Amino acid sequence: MVSDNEIIRNAVALVNEGMRVTFPVKGYSMLPFIIGGRESVDLVKPVAPQVGDVVLAWVDGCRYVVHRIIRINEDGRVTLMGDGNIAGVEHCHLDEVAAVAVNVVTPQGRHLPLYAPWRVKASRLWWRLLPVRRWILAIYRRTWLKLVLR
Repeated sequence: MVSDNEIIRNAVALVNEGMRVTFPVKGYSMLPFIIGGRESVDLVKPVAPQVGDVVLAWVDGCRYVVHRIIRINEDGRVTLMGDGNIAGVEHCHLDEVAAVAVNVVTPQGRHLPLYAPWRVKASRLWWRLLPVRRWILAIYRRTWLKLVLR
């Protein structure tokens, strides 16, 4: 049986060769913008990752995550946080950013640009709502997400 880390390493190798890789996302840490277990992301080779980018990164020296960059320090230290998280961040170095997500892939196979103007504005607003995210996510999970996952 092939491990998750082995699959991810192979996906990263393909991305490093210049290929676009569609990669399934697990969990709910990127809600409401990416629904884990239902949607995937298209990954490409990182050129110059920026704050606000959704990336696949090797964090804290122990695992890969698909999360959004919330800070890049002058020394290249990157801070990441999932959109669906209300606390907790991960850290890596710029050279541990393995890929940048460019599209959300729906179950119907549609590739929706992750950096469309409305999505960029929505993600910025979502970041400012961090203090009340807990309640918004609770309502979202109990209503809309239940309808979508049926």
